[in-house]
Amino acid sequence: MSRANPLPTASAVARHVVLLALAAVVLLPFAWMISTSLKPQSEVFLSEIRWWPDRLHVVENYTAAFAKAPLLQFLLNGAIVTTSIFALQVLIALPAAYALAKLRFYGRDTVFALVLFCILIPAQAIAVPLFLLFHQFGILDTYAALVLPFIISVFGIFLMRQFFLSVPDDLVDAARMDGISEFGIVWRIMLPTAIPAITAFGIFSVVAHWNDYFWPLIVLNSESLFTPPLGVATFRNSEAGTDYGPLMAAATIIIAPLVIAFLFAQRRFIEGIAFTGLK
Repeated sequence: MSRANPLPTASAVARHVVLLALAAVVLLPFAWMISTSLKPQSEVFLSEIRWWPDRLHVVENYTAAFAKAPLLQFLLNGAIVTTSIFALQVLIALPAAYALAKLRFYGRDTVFALVLFCILIPAQAIAVPLFLLFHQFGILDTYAALVLPFIISVFGIFLMRQFFLSVPDDLVDAARMDGISEFGIVWRIMLPTAIPAITAFGIFSVVAHWNDYFWPLIVLNSESLFTPPLGVATFRNSEAGTDYGPLMAAATIIIAPLVIAFLFAQRRFIEGIAFTGLK
C-alpha cells in the first residue's frame, strides 16, 4: 500500500507564502504593463485601479506600436547584438575557464583573483575611455561599437570555471592519453558537458544586453541601429504627451522574447546554477 503524502509543515507553508508574496511584488509591474497595453488613453489615468478596461484597445495599441516606430528593426538589432555578444563571450570564456580550472601553471590563483577583482569594476567606470577609443577607430554608431566592449565576460569565465571544477580530472586525463589537444578537449569534451552552465550564462548575458540602455545611448545616433530599450524611448513625446497604450504595447512585445526564451531554457538554467556537472 502506498503511504499517504505527509502534510506540509508550518515552516514550509510560511516559506511558500513568503515566496508567493515576493513573486507577486516582482510580477506586479509586468501585470500593470500588460493591463495598460489593453486600455485606451482615456482609461490609463483613472483615479481608481482598474486591471481590465471597460473598452479593449488591443488592436489599436499594438498596431500603433508598430506604426509609430520600426519595432521589428529594433527587435532585429537586439537579436543581432545579443547573439553576437553571447557567441563571442562563450568563445573566449570556455578556454579561459578551462585553463583556470584544469591546467596547472605558476600564478594561476593570482590570475583567478584578478578575474574576480574585475567583476567589481562597473561598466560606467570605463565608458568614457572606451568611447574615446572607439572614436579614434571610427566605429561609433555601428554594431561593432555595441558588441566589442562586452566580448570578454568576467562573470562568464568565473561561472564556467566553477562548473569545470565539477568535471572529473580522469575524463580530461583520458582525453589527453587519446592524443586530443588542449583546445580539442575544450571544444570536444568540456563544451558538451557545460551546456547547462552555458545556458544559465546565456540567460544572464542576453537579458543584460537586451535591456542595456546606457551604452547604446552613448554610442548610437542612427535610429536604424537602435536596440529595444532605445526603441521604447522613441515613444516618448515631450510636446504632444506620451501615448502610454502603444508605449506599453511596445514594451510588452520587447519583453516577450526574453520570457519565452527563459521558459524554454529554465530547466537547463537551474541545472547550470546548481553546477550539477556530469550525470
